[in-house]
Amino acid sequence: QVQLVESGGGLVQAGGSLRLSCAASGRTFGNYAMGWFRQAPGKERDFVGVIPRGAGTTFYADSVKGRFTISRDNARTALFLQMNSLKVEDTAVYYCAVGTFWGVPRRSDMYEYWGQGTQVTVSS
Repeated sequence: QVQLVESGGGLVQAGGSLRLSCAASGRTFGNYAMGWFRQAPGKERDFVGVIPRGAGTTFYADSVKGRFTISRDNARTALFLQMNSLKVEDTAVYYCAVGTFWGVPRRSDMYEYWGQGTQVTVSS
């Protein structure tokens, strides 16, 4: 059974940093796209960034480019999101997701498996 578990969320002041982790189990994800999304109250789930399937590069939403960095471990059982220079508008529940879509999957329906989410709150 595939399981994704996020951790590392919390409360941080604007300008601060957090590092989110996503532990993946149940199968190997060597040939999967691994991404992060976020959802603020009353809003849709938005793309944050992804390491596409079969690629060593990363892609980000414009709103986080230059501030957030996605990485994964060599065994591809963990995904990370380093968030720097956090802003109040980054406040959301953050989700990791994996999927088999080729290309750069920026929509949530392109992913098959999801974690339960971790809350990130940025105060002013």
